Amino acid sequence: MSATDLPTLVDNLAQKIADRVIGGDLPPGSKLEEQALADQFEVSRTPVREALRQLASSGLIELRPNRGAFVARVTPQQLDEMFIAMAELEATCARLAAMSMSPLERRNLQRLHERMAEQMRQNAMEDFIESNDAFHRMIYEGAHNNVLSDMTLALRRRLMPYRRAQFRTEGRLARSHAEHDSVVKAVITGDPAGAHAAMLHHVDLVEASFEKLAMRLGPSI
Repeated sequence: MSATDLPTLVDNLAQKIADRVIGGDLPPGSKLEEQALADQFEVSRTPVREALRQLASSGLIELRPNRGAFVARVTPQQLDEMFIAMAELEATCARLAAMSMSPLERRNLQRLHERMAEQMRQNAMEDFIESNDAFHRMIYEGAHNNVLSDMTLALRRRLMPYRRAQFRTEGRLARSHAEHDSVVKAVITGDPAGAHAAMLHHVDLVEASFEKLAMRLGPSI
């Protein structure tokens, strides 16, 4: 494995571990043994250790000094508060993007949105998820406010396991793309109020989709 392969491997491992936590296979309080995870996923301990650090930054697990990694106890109230803050930050980014994006940035956003339509039609979930991350980053960058962009991206990282998990609900790719369509139209036409409302609605539905998934899987966080 080369050094350039490590980030992708770490991201994949982090998502697999997150799926097990959110799915209830690893309940709150469970200790995560690096060697056991390395054996299970047939990798060395180095990418496992990095994946656990990544998940710790999201709050999904806790790294306790001299004790190791444990599945965190995230209350529904804590998760709801994070999603509310996420919605407000992203909606503000969308409003500013509608005001500040350059013509080239708007064209690139439209192209990505069209590419995601094809990924949605093919039910290419992993490709769609990757493009979805790029879509939201385009909106953050398009706001042309580095402080706001950094804050939004940091909170997005904390919520990433939950945001990715919600794509497992039936029909979510199509609904997500439709929600994006409202955001894209508002941003491209320079409608700040419309962009703000569309993004606020989108993130609210992301949370609702995750809650639906969590109810189906049973209590796990």
